[in-house]
Amino acid sequence: MPRLWNLACIVARTLVSAASRLVSTPAKPRHECRGGRQECLRHESGRARVYAIAACAVAILIFGGSAVWQASRALRDSETDVTTSGVIRFTRSALDPAAANGFEIYQAPASYSDAVAFQGYLAVAGATGLSEFDADGKLVRAFRAGLELPAAQIVALATATLADAATPELLLATDGEGLVAFDGHRFRQIRAADQPRRTLTALLPLSNGSVLMGTEKSGVLVYDGHGISPMHPSLVDLQVTALAGDAAGLWIGTQDKGVFYFHAGELTRFGEAEGVPDPHILSLALQGERAYAGTSVGIAEFERGKFRRVIAPDVMARSLLCRASILLAGTMEDGVVEISLEARPGRGASKRPAALEGEIVMLREHGDSTLALTRGALFQLRSDHSAPVSLLQTGSAQLTDANISALAVEPGGTLWVGYFDRGLDILPAGGARNLHVENERVFCVNRIVHDAASNRTAVATANGLAMFDASGVQRQVLTKSDGLIADHVTDVVWRGSGFVAATPAGITLFDGGAPRSLYAFHGLVNNHVYALGADGTQLLAGTLGGLSTLENDLVRARYTTANSALRQNWITSIVKAGMDWYIGTYGEGVILLDKNNQWRTFSDQKRGLIINPNAMLTTSRAVYAGTLGTGLARYSLTSGRWRMITAGLPSENVTALALHGDTLYIGTGNGLVRVPEANLGVE
Repeated sequence: MPRLWNLACIVARTLVSAASRLVSTPAKPRHECRGGRQECLRHESGRARVYAIAACAVAILIFGGSAVWQASRALRDSETDVTTSGVIRFTRSALDPAAANGFEIYQAPASYSDAVAFQGYLAVAGATGLSEFDADGKLVRAFRAGLELPAAQIVALATATLADAATPELLLATDGEGLVAFDGHRFRQIRAADQPRRTLTALLPLSNGSVLMGTEKSGVLVYDGHGISPMHPSLVDLQVTALAGDAAGLWIGTQDKGVFYFHAGELTRFGEAEGVPDPHILSLALQGERAYAGTSVGIAEFERGKFRRVIAPDVMARSLLCRASILLAGTMEDGVVEISLEARPGRGASKRPAALEGEIVMLREHGDSTLALTRGALFQLRSDHSAPVSLLQTGSAQLTDANISALAVEPGGTLWVGYFDRGLDILPAGGARNLHVENERVFCVNRIVHDAASNRTAVATANGLAMFDASGVQRQVLTKSDGLIADHVTDVVWRGSGFVAATPAGITLFDGGAPRSLYAFHGLVNNHVYALGADGTQLLAGTLGGLSTLENDLVRARYTTANSALRQNWITSIVKAGMDWYIGTYGEGVILLDKNNQWRTFSDQKRGLIINPNAMLTTSRAVYAGTLGTGLARYSLTSGRWRMITAGLPSENVTALALHGDTLYIGTGNGLVRVPEANLGVE
């Protein structure tokens, strides 16, 4: 209570001081931003104003205890906090899954990153979210990225009782949405305001209630329950891959600078010159005064903060775990390898029986056994070297992969899903068996466009233009030998009985006769064409160097930043709504080209938006654009206003869009969702 009384006195003195300043200040408005919120303080002259403020001060002195207690609690629970010393703005708030009402997720294959025991369950996390399994391996609960969890992959887990929590929590490090803490009942998010500081790679809880957070580009940060700050000025620019140790001695693995050891205020770097076999550190492990750093060409051993030797030089150590005199190394392809720590350098490595398949992303001690996590399964390894035991019972996935690159829906409801490097899936309406197509031509898909007139589907790939019939059978692949100006096809539009294909070398027109190609020699502003738009005899070609408009296949206009209001030459997407063309760009969002060939920008559009290639569509009510890392941009054709949508998305990297009826299909770098357009709140 004395502390609260002191706080009340401080508040009262502050108000009295403010009142005295008001006496000598002319009557004029001013604005002051504090704590992430903006308040308008209007100055008034006259003694009445001073007396009113003084009265407030007296009231606070009388009722200060209760008021300050409530105010301090509100501050702790507020959505916006700013550190007083680290100058890192961040938000701290409870997650609200209701914000993603109506979103339905297509199940993608598991892509696990970490697992840990928490509250009697095995918590397993990865790209699609967080799952809890009981002792029999049965799924108890699942929390999905974009719905119950933020729209980001989970990259690491830890358990700790943080300084601002009363009970132990499960800590989730995310790739782009900061830190999430789960007490078994509710999630709360601790999120830095700027993107680099919320792109986490590793976690290390400390005994004082703080947690160290490794980041992709911003070094090591610390959250102490009150704010986020850099752990040390010398660590702010590191690309962190792993953390180990404690406040007395911290080991930091990096992307390209080897290993750093922070001890007693001093930072020591160990690179190739100091004996580390590779500067890209994949993993870290500690045992007593020894530390181990795994790389793709062996494991560096340190003792008492000094480099000692390289062991197992032929082992790619994706993950590490020390157990007695044995070092376990989870590899990229060779399962789990046991390394005797008493052997001479370069010897003592042996592969365990019944080696696991796939990359071993995590090894963790679990009682008398060891947990070994792959991208798709969790296994228990026993000390007697018996066969690994699978611990999880998971259902089947609807999709082949989560990295979506293209979408299309046929009039009958059949959904086509293209992937960056896994071909495509054809999902018939009504629940029929999915068809997966993946071959030497169809594996890197850029665009899928269905032609209702011919009932054909064109699939633009990095290795040609594949044509499919009404039953989803691949009938033909067009390449340079068939008249394309280049094998790599970035976009395609159907028009009449033919089509136009865009490539990095120009465009090729197939209209019943011999194929014809147009490029810079014929007037295109640039050869590298990313996007096409067609309407009647008009054709638009968006390129790396600007926009070209064609009429009857002749170039009529060339727009660049030098001769027009176009603010970015790199055009990534083109769609039409009414009489206007909406042009997506790489770095300047969406710009409008009207029927009079006049350019118009949008003052309320978020600056710096990167529109992903061919990730736009229009409906009768809105224009939608998928962005790189900032969600789905929606422009209401009724209100003329832009709005950003992130709730409900499994990733804020929106890569593809499709429409069927009143349902929007949204492809991302981490999965696919569908949602009725009405649920997006279009005005």
